Amino acid sequence: MPKVKTHSRAKKTFKITGSGKITYRKPTRGHLLTKKSTKRKRALRVVGQVHSTNLDFVKRLLRLK
Repeated sequence: MPKVKTHSRAKKTFKITGSGKITYRKPTRGHLLTKKSTKRKRALRVVGQVHSTNLDFVKRLLRLK
């Protein structure tokens, strides 16, 4: 039987914290920053946490379950 592979994009996108929470970097912070307000860019700095409704799906992508 072949190896079960982890979803390639998911392993680059999500990180697991020491307490077991799954975090990700907020999108739209990579380019075209001049037109975005300072308030919006400051809010995008905060690391996002995967919502509990999507947690099972993300864990399946990462092959944690």
